[in-house]
Amino acid sequence: MRQVVGRDDLLLITLDTLRYDVAAELTAAGRLPNLARHLPGGRWEKRHAPGSFTYASHQAMFAGFLPTPASAGPHPRLFAARFEGSESTAARTFVFDAPDLVSGLADAGYRTVCVGGVGFFNMRGALGSVLPGMFQESHWEPEFGVASPTSFESQVARAERVVSELPAGQRLFLFVNVPSLHQPNWFHLPGATREAGDSRETHAAALEYVDRHIGRLFAAAGSRRRCFTIVCSDHGTAYGDDGWTGHRLGHESVWTVPYAHFFLEPGAP
Repeated sequence: MRQVVGRDDLLLITLDTLRYDVAAELTAAGRLPNLARHLPGGRWEKRHAPGSFTYASHQAMFAGFLPTPASAGPHPRLFAARFEGSESTAARTFVFDAPDLVSGLADAGYRTVCVGGVGFFNMRGALGSVLPGMFQESHWEPEFGVASPTSFESQVARAERVVSELPAGQRLFLFVNVPSLHQPNWFHLPGATREAGDSRETHAAALEYVDRHIGRLFAAAGSRRRCFTIVCSDHGTAYGDDGWTGHRLGHESVWTVPYAHFFLEPGAP
């Protein structure tokens, strides 16, 4: 990352609330063609979330603590604040002297842009302004939120505009928080009803909806120069697993998340 930062654009996509098992099953079944073509080896990496809900997890990720590989460590990190005694900062880690990664990338000359999704990014109050407030430029509209059946395609359109308006020589760090997997998601499955509510099946349908539109986001992000891209979940959620429902709790369905990173090459299909 010490070579990547300053040379390439950066894209971080959090598929908010996405479960690892659902992502892995749909990929294996060929139901996520646009995501699968970019996943190393065609598979998601199994990792552990740094938090059990959106706010905590993103605070950690913006400090450089991305989801941790689900195997014995220590695991060198891509990004880290300069911190004495850190066991996960390696020679190839991009080390920043700022309180968060977003500011660290701004210090390195990046234009930092947030396209928010769930309520912690809506800028409608003090709490919803903390995370987007880290960025030089933040975008949120009701059409981007969890209640919108077309949230992700609306976000993609805004991201396309952001990229198109940026000077060619300006490096970009683009962050997109995708709310489609978060409840409510029942409206992504044909035949599902508000009364029946969300389920593992509607969660899966929401992921397929995201896959249908994510190719446009990848095309925009990789249109200017090579773009280092991270796609991951910030936490999962339980749908009655072992009697548990929701997140902000310590169940396997919440702590285990999908992760991938790869390069988007300019002009690549």
